[in-house]
Amino acid sequence: MNNDNKQTIAVLDDEPDIVDLVDINLQKAGFAVRGFTTPKTFFYFLDKQIPDLLILDLMLPEMDGLEICRIIRNKSDWQDIPIIMLTAKSDEIDRIIGLELGADDYVSKPFSPRELTARVKAVLRRKDVNSHSFDFQKDDILTIDDILVLNVSRHKVSVQNKNIKLTTTEFKLLQLLLSRKGILLSREVILEKLWGHEKAVIDRTVDVHIKHLRQKLGSIVGKRIKNIRGIGYKID
Repeated sequence: MNNDNKQTIAVLDDEPDIVDLVDINLQKAGFAVRGFTTPKTFFYFLDKQIPDLLILDLMLPEMDGLEICRIIRNKSDWQDIPIIMLTAKSDEIDRIIGLELGADDYVSKPFSPRELTARVKAVLRRKDVNSHSFDFQKDDILTIDDILVLNVSRHKVSVQNKNIKLTTTEFKLLQLLLSRKGILLSREVILEKLWGHEKAVIDRTVDVHIKHLRQKLGSIVGKRIKNIRGIGYKID
């Protein structure tokens, strides 16, 4: 974060006009913005400063956004950076892959600068793990038998004493399911609790995050997340 306490948003897009458009509108909203048109300059910046959020174009000439997302999520110093992908409207499969890789949200091109700003604010609110806007139970430690332990205040998850790296959204999703253990939560309830009313996301977004969460937790714990077809999810 900058010395003036503004949150820093990094923007990586090979079109300078889009970088400038995002820069202008996010600065108006009170953010500090660092714009990049090549992955090389972006990674050079990332080695020196960790932004509060990254807006990432998927279609880049040197290295596509999916690969950049994968690199960020696999490096411990960077893996908690929230990522909003910029995609073409027709690229549904890329959006799904991006969510599976750990992106937090996506915005389709052409986009409204006002909508993008709203999405940035929404993702940053979710990043605050101590936010009281979620109607979770207040337990600091949530468990499944002796297999899984979720520590809310330390933002850590372990399975069979092995630490599991989750994105902010995955962590919140697991926390919500554990805080309602045995209770079936509809997709609509999950969307409302995690994304709020200001975010128009599709039900498939929940399914993608559940799939990724199961994979990270492993088969023993992952299979405890039950899907009630056409309704939603619960943890037994």
